[in-house]
Amino acid sequence: MASTEEDFPRGGKTKQTTESKAEPVRRHTEVDNLFETHKPEESKKRKGQKEDALKKAKRQKTSKEEALKLNTTTSVDILQLKSLKVGTLLLGCVKEVADFEVTINLPSGLLGYLNISNISDSYTKILSDHLDSASSEEIFSLPSLFSPGMLVRCVVARLDTAKGGSVSIQLSINPKEVNKGLSTGSLKAGLILSGCVESIEDHGYLVDLGIKGTKAFLPKQAAKDKTNSPKELKLGQYVTSLLEEVKNDGRVVRLSISPTAVAQAVADTEHGWTLTNLLPGLLVKAQIKKVTLHGLILEFLSSFTGLVDFMHLEPEQASTFREGDNVKACVLYVEPSTRLVGLSLRSHLLQPGGDVDLVATERIGEVTHGCKMTALHHLSGAMLELPDQTVVFVHRNHMKEPKEVFNLNRVMAKPEHTCRIMDFSPMEQVHLVSLRQSIINAPFFRRYHDIQPGQIVQGTVTSLQSHGMMVKVTDYIRGLVPRTHLSDIILKNPEKKYTVGMTIKCRVLSVYPQEKKLTLTRKRALVDSSLPLFLTYEDARRGRVSHGFIVCVKDFGCIVCFYGKVKGLVPPNELSTEPVIVPENMFYVGQVVKAKVLNCDVEKEKLLLSFKAVAGGDTEGPPKPKFDFEVGKKVEVKVVSKVLTGLEVSILPEETTALLPMMHLSDHVSNCLLLWEGLQEGDIISNIVCLSKNKQNITLTKKPTVKSFLEEGGVVAKEFSDITVGVQLIGWVKNIMPYGVFVEFPYGLVGLAPKAAISDKFVSDTAAHFQLGHTVVARVTNLDEEKHRFLVSLKVSEVTSPERDGQARLIRGLQERKAVMEMMANRGDSDLLQQLSAVTIGQKMKMSVDEVREDGSVTFKSDELSAATVLATKDHAPGKLATGQKCMPVILHVDLVTSQVYVSLLTKLTGKRQEVEAGSTHTATVHHVDRDFAVISLGDTAQLTVIQTTNHPNETFRFDSEKLTAGKTLTVTVTKSSCEELEGLPLVSWELAPTERKRLISDSKGSKGTYRYGDVVKGKVKKVKPTCVLVTLEDGSTGCVHVSEIQEVVCVGTFPTSLLKIGSEVTARVIGGREGNSHRFLPFSHRNFTYSMPELTLLPRNLKEDADVKPVKTKEKLKRYQVGDDVICFVSKYFPKRKCLEVTTGPSVTGTVEQLAMTSDPEDAKHPEKLFKLGQAVSAKVVTVSSSKPSRLSLSLNGVHKLEKGHVIMGLVQKLDPNLGLLVKLPFSAMGTVAMEDLADKYKRKPLERYSKGQLVRCCIVGEANGKWQLSLRSSRTDPEKASVVKDPEIVSLEDLSEGQIVRGYMRTVNAHGVFVSLSRSVKGRAQFQKATKYFVASHEDYAKKVPQATLLTTKILSIDKENGLVDLSLLQEDTGKPDVLPESLGLHLRLTGEAKEKRDATKKRKRTESESKQGTAENVSKKTKKTKKGKKGKGEDSDSGVEVYFREEEEENKLEVEKPVPVQPARLQVTGGFSWDVALSGLKPASAALGGEDNEVNTKPQKKSHHEQEVEKREAEKALTKLETELMDPGLRPQTAASFERLLLGSPNSSLLWLQFMAFHLQATQIEQARAVAERALKTISFREEQEKLNVWVALLNLENLYGTEESLQKVFERAVQYCEPMPVYQQLADIYAKCQKTKEAEGLYKTMVKRFRQEKAVWLSYGTFLLQQGQSDAASALLQRAIKSLPNKDNVDLIAKFAQLEFRYGDVERGKTMLDRILTSYPKRTDLWSVFIDLMVKHGSQKEVRAVFDRVIHLSVAVKRIKFFFKRYLEYEKKNGTPESIQAVKEKALEYVESKGTEAAR
Repeated sequence: MASTEEDFPRGGKTKQTTESKAEPVRRHTEVDNLFETHKPEESKKRKGQKEDALKKAKRQKTSKEEALKLNTTTSVDILQLKSLKVGTLLLGCVKEVADFEVTINLPSGLLGYLNISNISDSYTKILSDHLDSASSEEIFSLPSLFSPGMLVRCVVARLDTAKGGSVSIQLSINPKEVNKGLSTGSLKAGLILSGCVESIEDHGYLVDLGIKGTKAFLPKQAAKDKTNSPKELKLGQYVTSLLEEVKNDGRVVRLSISPTAVAQAVADTEHGWTLTNLLPGLLVKAQIKKVTLHGLILEFLSSFTGLVDFMHLEPEQASTFREGDNVKACVLYVEPSTRLVGLSLRSHLLQPGGDVDLVATERIGEVTHGCKMTALHHLSGAMLELPDQTVVFVHRNHMKEPKEVFNLNRVMAKPEHTCRIMDFSPMEQVHLVSLRQSIINAPFFRRYHDIQPGQIVQGTVTSLQSHGMMVKVTDYIRGLVPRTHLSDIILKNPEKKYTVGMTIKCRVLSVYPQEKKLTLTRKRALVDSSLPLFLTYEDARRGRVSHGFIVCVKDFGCIVCFYGKVKGLVPPNELSTEPVIVPENMFYVGQVVKAKVLNCDVEKEKLLLSFKAVAGGDTEGPPKPKFDFEVGKKVEVKVVSKVLTGLEVSILPEETTALLPMMHLSDHVSNCLLLWEGLQEGDIISNIVCLSKNKQNITLTKKPTVKSFLEEGGVVAKEFSDITVGVQLIGWVKNIMPYGVFVEFPYGLVGLAPKAAISDKFVSDTAAHFQLGHTVVARVTNLDEEKHRFLVSLKVSEVTSPERDGQARLIRGLQERKAVMEMMANRGDSDLLQQLSAVTIGQKMKMSVDEVREDGSVTFKSDELSAATVLATKDHAPGKLATGQKCMPVILHVDLVTSQVYVSLLTKLTGKRQEVEAGSTHTATVHHVDRDFAVISLGDTAQLTVIQTTNHPNETFRFDSEKLTAGKTLTVTVTKSSCEELEGLPLVSWELAPTERKRLISDSKGSKGTYRYGDVVKGKVKKVKPTCVLVTLEDGSTGCVHVSEIQEVVCVGTFPTSLLKIGSEVTARVIGGREGNSHRFLPFSHRNFTYSMPELTLLPRNLKEDADVKPVKTKEKLKRYQVGDDVICFVSKYFPKRKCLEVTTGPSVTGTVEQLAMTSDPEDAKHPEKLFKLGQAVSAKVVTVSSSKPSRLSLSLNGVHKLEKGHVIMGLVQKLDPNLGLLVKLPFSAMGTVAMEDLADKYKRKPLERYSKGQLVRCCIVGEANGKWQLSLRSSRTDPEKASVVKDPEIVSLEDLSEGQIVRGYMRTVNAHGVFVSLSRSVKGRAQFQKATKYFVASHEDYAKKVPQATLLTTKILSIDKENGLVDLSLLQEDTGKPDVLPESLGLHLRLTGEAKEKRDATKKRKRTESESKQGTAENVSKKTKKTKKGKKGKGEDSDSGVEVYFREEEEENKLEVEKPVPVQPARLQVTGGFSWDVALSGLKPASAALGGEDNEVNTKPQKKSHHEQEVEKREAEKALTKLETELMDPGLRPQTAASFERLLLGSPNSSLLWLQFMAFHLQATQIEQARAVAERALKTISFREEQEKLNVWVALLNLENLYGTEESLQKVFERAVQYCEPMPVYQQLADIYAKCQKTKEAEGLYKTMVKRFRQEKAVWLSYGTFLLQQGQSDAASALLQRAIKSLPNKDNVDLIAKFAQLEFRYGDVERGKTMLDRILTSYPKRTDLWSVFIDLMVKHGSQKEVRAVFDRVIHLSVAVKRIKFFFKRYLEYEKKNGTPESIQAVKEKALEYVESKGTEAAR
């Protein structure tokens, strides 16, 4: 906020003198003048204006008192529309909220409009993003953000002027505009500001205050409503808030919207308000400076002047105000240009942020008489009092008519006034009225509530649109006349009838006041209707008739709409007195109708109507005889009308309306259309059968098959319960779907014939088999009792047809045609029809040739057929015919539809007819086919007859070869030599004649020539495919060249077909034929599905004249191949599902290559399609030759055709056995096993971890056993050429072992004889128990539990017995140098050795002697027992197992002295990389367990000791003392007690190592809490300067919580560690801990936090990248690198990319690492440090060729000679180690060349 102290001085309380009263006005004037002088336009004013202004200012200055009096009487006025300017700040109240706009009440009854785009910048951005992205994110609409009555601070954004001159005030509540005068420095606690919610956070809301550089936060606990309960705010919501705390010079602000806090806040001078930033809605303390008739002049904030108009004084307090009184006021508006401030003293506005009560709108529009004027304000208006004492305000403009001059005397002269209430102003809490007679007399004012449905209104047309016409009823009410309601009929061009500005009369159809929607009608029948109106369902009483309009026409009837929401249904039977089959033909949408109410349910709002009752009236004639319907009943009908679907008929004599569908006119689909064409309205049809009846109509049928089925009384199912599986029914196709055909039967039953049950042939398209209405015979196959559904079969093989049924159908079909012909001939006097009806098939007629057409067909002229077209096709017009030539052709067919007659001039048809005998068989020829019928000739008899194209009604589909076409040959048997129904033609039965198919190379090419083997042909290349080339030959036919027939010598890896280009000419020789697709629509089982094309060769040796080319069968070709042969083959296809490759070696010879035989490299085998391209030549070995079908070769591409020892091949892991190893599937259906010791050259603790089922592996065959191959996956075996370090060499036999050798192996079994260790797949060793562990184990089962099978052990060979194949091993620490296999934490007793063991044996011997002396009576028995025990003891000491056997275990357990266990070694503490303990918590035992039984030992010892025992004890005591002294003197030895640790820590309190050892000491005794306590002590004790030491302890504590604590405890420790240490190392250490414990999810989450928090740290990005690559997420690592490059400085990018490349080499994709380093070095070739790194990585991971390529690049760099010399040395060292003498010499020569080129500089 800029300081304005000079312009607006702030002072204390001033004296109330005349001068002081004039002060506010004087200051106001000065402000105005100052403001004006700063305008840049001032300089452009003409001289005269300047002088006038100066005089005016001077005049004001000299007469201050006069100016004060003048301003006092005239300046107080209400806010006028003309005084509003853009930028004026106002306090408004929300009136209405629409979807995209908010209407706001402003002071003085003004209305403003807030657009959705003027809420706030953040809300506008959310809206635009939502529209652009079409996201589903929830956007809060305006009704959810604003509520009526809500007070808002707004600013005038725009003043829009409409066509009529009215001004629309466009507002904005954008904080950027409202708080424009504020800045960050001007913000102080206690201010009341408005804002909009910008975003919703976890603990509160960010509020946009519109002040640049300020972030305002509203905590959720500070967001409360009136009831002091939490208030949920929404995005974009407007809030009035109190600034509770301001930080960082206004950059951070904390808000509160608590109503009580906001209401109590008052603007103060300390807040620094000026007139430039004063805001509406502020509460101020003010002092009355002047009381006028029209209001008050106040002074507030010590120096500002404000105006209070009469409407903003409390009515009951208006007369009590005195000058000098102190009042509390609310800023109402601020006009920034004139610095005019309006204030309000109304109590309802002294609650900022609150709501204002909105009075209900019932009184709006009310006209009131007898109103008295109580006060007149000539500049503003007047206050009136209504008869009910309500005070209202009339604006000055509404005290006169719009175009009249205001006459104050005329208004004052009236004692009483009549007014109309127009609106309610919530800001003043007063109604606004008008005295204009035009408004008072208006039928309705601005409310849609005033208009009722059914009213007649007048309006003006404002616009014509596609959906209707807009009509203005009043200035505030507009309605729509829908397009269908513009007239009684639908108008195509409404603009011809209506023009804009036309006054029209309409009737209201519906009105929705809330949505402000008004629908009108211009239909004259509705507007002028005198019938009662149905405005509600209560009005629609039964029996009443009213006008309505149709809104919907459906099969179930018409829906009629009345007024408002009243609508009803007219069912089909009530549409007309005559039956209506198709309602759409009689009624249309928009039609005005009279309807009578049949029934009305007011509660359910259901209305049933009738048109029929209105048309027929209430009087009904005599009842018509009712038709007695029965399925199968024969009736006679009369055609009423013809519709597209059939015939509308009336049943005689009852004249009941019924429908005869077109499909039911005949069994033959082609006859149905003929009959429909022939029948006319009024025709009588007899012999019709009733089929079904529903609510709408009765359906009839004329199908002869269905009629006979119903008449014969066969099995007719009337209900679903009558249907049984196997029953045969006659029906017709009702519907055709892709999945099957629905068949309808009499009585309305419908069954489904699935696609598979339609035909005996393969069905691809159901629509190709049947047509709607087709008559079929169906057999029921399945019943669904529950759903009342059934399935049928239409297969000809599954249904039976009556004998001679086909002939009966033929006769009926021909009779129907004849009847149609006669019917059409008898109707009218058409010569054409009469001529056609007189012609019969087989009749000979004299004619003359009229025209010979280009296609060979001939037309004829005939006197008898003068009006018809007589035509003979090309096949029936032999020889050359001349125009006018006389001839006598025979009639083949008469087509009534096209009026064509087909004839024939074939000699065999026009000759003399020969009689045929019944039963004779003839070979017939088809001459003409017309859909359902065909005309044939019987051999050479010149006899013609007609047959059906199908023998069975269900047989609708035929293949092309089976279809009856002209020229087809049939075998027929004469049934009747002369049939009356066929007009004397013979009646025959027929079947297709068997055809002998003789195919050569290609008979499908028609007239194109065929070729023989050996023919030399020429052609052009048509198409080049990977394995063949198509050639267009000279005669137009296509030949094929196999890929193997192009080149004599084919190189592996080439593509022979690529040598030929499209369009090139070639000479070839025919060597055979191949089948090709014909692209005809035939099933794959058909014999004509393929055709032959010549197989060609381009090989020069085959093109020689003397070349002997003979056809060779595929079997003979296969015999030429022998197992093991090397062949060149070509890749033709790869099958991903079967994972095999198909190859071809020659024409018609194919081979397959299984996945395991493609290559020996598993990486290549993953994507064979990339390795082997289609058409590529490859070298293969024949594995097997299959002569049985399919004849093909089995090939191998890895150079092996059978498995032998030493072969390196590829295998597929089938099974993982944790104890034995892998079971692997090998090529050629073989199986192999991989022992644990053969998995790698370096044994691993979890050897099977890197393998999974289905994994491809490279393996070497090392032997065979038990019918399976023994395999090795060692790199030294599979890649012997690659030098690799073999840590665990392969042991083939005992010869490879020597005594004292240290070898590793996997534990196999544990039994009483010892521990057996597998050193290789064939060599095993045994470790006796005394050599297996230093601890005593009671039994071998306990040992097996502690050391599981397949544990990796390090052993030392003690002895080798080659004769027996035995190897003795030791697992002891002193032999192997490795820790004991049993952990110390188990608390086991140490095995006694040396003197301790001798002492124990002596003690046991003595005790046995004493016991024997006491048992003298059983001496013999004792001797035997002693011998036995000795024997057992000897066996126990010297036996193989080494298991100590204690006798009388229970007795001696307390007698024998148990040696204390060796002091426990602390667990390993890896301080920098994690904290790994040796054992889990469950395996630990308390330390006290190892000391059990020590107290009882004292009592059991004998009191008197021998001299020898005393000496032994003395020596032991001296040894213990010496050991203790040594421990105290040796700092390297670990303490064994807590006291020892405490003593050491006194000397080194800052040593983290000691503290960590102390923690480990407690952990080994399972004292978790003590370990935690030690860590806490360490953190307090270690000096704060020792940061690394403290960090070590924190890391150890993190490890401790990770292993033994919970996730919560770990998180707490981590949070503390971050506070006390550098955060980044702590984050890194925890991430490493997570990664090592396989807590991938937690590690990844932590890394994501790290890269956000430490984005400038390169180490963090590298650490995250390493983690991702270790997890195998290469793509994620690449994306991370891109993020890192954007976050880090540019100078770090090169090193970062290089580090990521090294990580790719180590953990990820080597190729990607190479590419990354290569790109860097291409851009920065002088970075020799990166070249060194690249060389090191390539030496380790790359091939020799790649390494040499890198060296060659680096020695040609243009860098310092010294550096090039270094690289030459490395190059030479590499070649000496890995190269040959030649390569070494080559490097030396390159160095010499370099020296020579550089000259003396290089030499130095």
